[in-house]
Amino acid sequence: MSALEKALNHSKNIGIDECEVVVLKKKITTVRITDSKITETKQNFDESYGIRLIHNKKIASIQTTNQHEIKDAINDSLNTLSNLKPKKFWKGLPYKGKSRQLEGTYDEKLEEISGSHAMDIAESMINTANNDKVNTITGSLNIVTDSFELENSSGLRLKEKATYISGIINAESELGTLPVSGIGHDCCRTLSHFLPEKIGSDAKKMCLESINPKKIDSDVYSVIFEPYSVGEILAFVVAPNFNFKTFVEKKSCFSSNFEKEIATEQFSLIDDPHTAQGIGTKSIDDEGIETKKQSLIDNGIFKNTFSNLFDSYKEETESSGNGLRAGSPMGKSSEPIPVSAPHNLKINSGKSSQEDMIKDTKHGLLVGRLWYTYAVNPIKGDFSCTARSGIKIIENGEIKSPGKSVRIIHNIATMLKNITEVGSNQRNVIQWASLPSITPSIKAENISVKSI
Repeated sequence: MSALEKALNHSKNIGIDECEVVVLKKKITTVRITDSKITETKQNFDESYGIRLIHNKKIASIQTTNQHEIKDAINDSLNTLSNLKPKKFWKGLPYKGKSRQLEGTYDEKLEEISGSHAMDIAESMINTANNDKVNTITGSLNIVTDSFELENSSGLRLKEKATYISGIINAESELGTLPVSGIGHDCCRTLSHFLPEKIGSDAKKMCLESINPKKIDSDVYSVIFEPYSVGEILAFVVAPNFNFKTFVEKKSCFSSNFEKEIATEQFSLIDDPHTAQGIGTKSIDDEGIETKKQSLIDNGIFKNTFSNLFDSYKEETESSGNGLRAGSPMGKSSEPIPVSAPHNLKINSGKSSQEDMIKDTKHGLLVGRLWYTYAVNPIKGDFSCTARSGIKIIENGEIKSPGKSVRIIHNIATMLKNITEVGSNQRNVIQWASLPSITPSIKAENISVKSI
C-alpha cells in the first residue's frame, strides 16, 4: 500500500470528512558558476508529502518528508481542528479530473542527465560569455524533474511527471569609468530547446555594450522594456492585480474596471497553461482542476481573474484552475495548501521588431534588466524599480550610448494605457523562484525616470 493510500485510509478510519494527499519526488541538478568557473555541482533527491484535512468544514494542513510520521501527524492535526473556525463556504474537494502529458513538458534526457553533462552545458555558457573585457562571470544552471501524485477522499487520482531547465549568466566588466554588467538567460522544458551558448553571448553583449555609460538626466522618456525586464514587471507588479481574491477584496488597482478598458487595444495578456515549452505549462492544476487558457486582458479590456478552490468557494463561484503548489527553483512543491497564481503570463507578440521600435523613438531608453521591482501602493498601482545594467540612451531613432543607473517610479494602470508598440521578439522568461512569463519587448510612453 502506498503512502497516499495509507494516509487516505487512516483519515477515513478516524472519521475525517475529507483528505487530500500529495506526494512529490523531486530531483534537482544545480551547477553554480563563480569567478568565471564552475565552483559547485550537486544533485538533490527529495521526497515530501503534503496533506490537507477538512472536517466539519475546518481545514488543517500537514507537510513532512517522513512517510512513517503521516499517521501521527494526521492524529495531531485532528486534535487541533477543535481550535479552528469552520469555513462554511467550503464545498468539497474535486472528484473528477484527468491529467494528460502535454507535448514538450517532459524530457527523459533531462530526467536522466548526469552531473558531468550538466557541467558541460554550464561550461558552454561560460565559454560564450568570455571576453578580454569581461572580468568576472557568475551564474547558475538548474535542471529539475518532478514526479507529482495527488489523491483525495473523493476518489480523485492524478499523476504527472515534468522536467524543467533554466540557466543564467551575469558577465561583469570593470573596464571603463565604472563597473557594468550584462545578463543572459534561457528556460524551457526540454534539452533540445535549451540554448546555453546564447545565454553566454547575450550576457557578454549586454556587458560590453554597457561600458562607459553616460549619465541619464531625470526626465520623461519613451522606454522600450526588453523581455527580461517585462517579465520582472509582470511577475511583481501586474500579476497580483488579477488574483481573484485581491480583486474581490478591492485591493487590485483594477477592481473597479472589470470588462472595461485598462490598456491600449494592441495589448493582450493571457494566462496560457498549454503553451509549448512554458515553465508553467500543465494540463491540470495542483488541486486536480483542469487548466484552461484565458485572457486576463483582451485587446485592452479586463476580462478575467485567476483563482483556486478556496477563494472561489468563498465567493460562490468556480475555480479557474489556478491552484498552485509552486516549488523552487522551478516546478512543484508538496505545500498542503495551494495558492492562486497564473501558470504562464503571456503577452501576445506584436508586429514591430525591436530595431523598428528604436527607430520610432525620439527621446527614450532601452532597458534590458530591472532590479528591486515592487509595488509601492498596490491598490493605486504605483510601483518602483531600478535599471542598473543593459540601459541604452536613444535619441532620434538611434542608440547614442549606454546609460547609467536610473530609478523608475510609475503607475501600472497609467503605463498599460501608454503602451504604443509590442515587439515580435517573444521569449520565455523567469526570474529566480518567480512567476514564468512569455513576453516580447514593449514600448511605453511618458515614463518618469530619475537619475541615480
